[in-house]
Amino acid sequence: MVSVKKTGDEQHQHHLENGDSHHSHEHKDSSGHQDICVSIVPIFNHLAKEQMNEIAEVIQHFDYKKGENIYCAGDQSDALYIVRRGKIRIYRLSDSGKEQLVRILRPGDFTGELALFNEGIHEAYAEAMEETNVCTIRRNDLQTLLNKYPAIALKILAEFSSRLEQSEKQTARFATEKVETRLALFLAECLDDQQPSTEFVLPMSKKDIASYLGTTPETISRKLLELEELGYIKQKAKKRIEILDLEGLHLI
Repeated sequence: MVSVKKTGDEQHQHHLENGDSHHSHEHKDSSGHQDICVSIVPIFNHLAKEQMNEIAEVIQHFDYKKGENIYCAGDQSDALYIVRRGKIRIYRLSDSGKEQLVRILRPGDFTGELALFNEGIHEAYAEAMEETNVCTIRRNDLQTLLNKYPAIALKILAEFSSRLEQSEKQTARFATEKVETRLALFLAECLDDQQPSTEFVLPMSKKDIASYLGTTPETISRKLLELEELGYIKQKAKKRIEILDLEGLHLI
């Protein structure tokens, strides 16, 4: 059974709902640059400076330590959460307690977007993978902004479309592909299309890769070794992977 921490979650939800500025996680930007979250998020950074400043006025900042939950399944969903610094893992738990990683969020990424359209509860967990700073915008504030600036809604729909495509691709892989095929394609997709390098750092731990690909950490370790022995990849120090045969990986 996966152990799920709920450190500070009820407090966080309570303070979001009540607008309390004395929450232990809340972070006041000493430099006064409240627009940092706005400027790094694609759904906002296309707006004019004065419009971004308006959005920055309704943003709250919260700090989380590694392992702390930003929200849990069953919590009320009433805000958009934007990663300003750090990393967040979004995952679900099956009835048997098995964990399924959904995605990893990095600076500029966001979660909680379903709260923009209707009231409901979170169906997944959001956990800080390291020291993380999160910006939040409450539903009412964001809906007001959407009415004023429809371009934001179009950007959010584009993100919805991208996530749906990724989810459908992942579901199809679970149903039709072997573990080694899922892993090979995952590694191929880790390469940055904008960079000529054939090396990258694994974006998550083997445990999280296993959860994301629907297998076990032991299987991931074994399959990585097999791919290395077959000459497709080379494992290096500090989670670095070099792709030696990209075309071959796509054909596994």
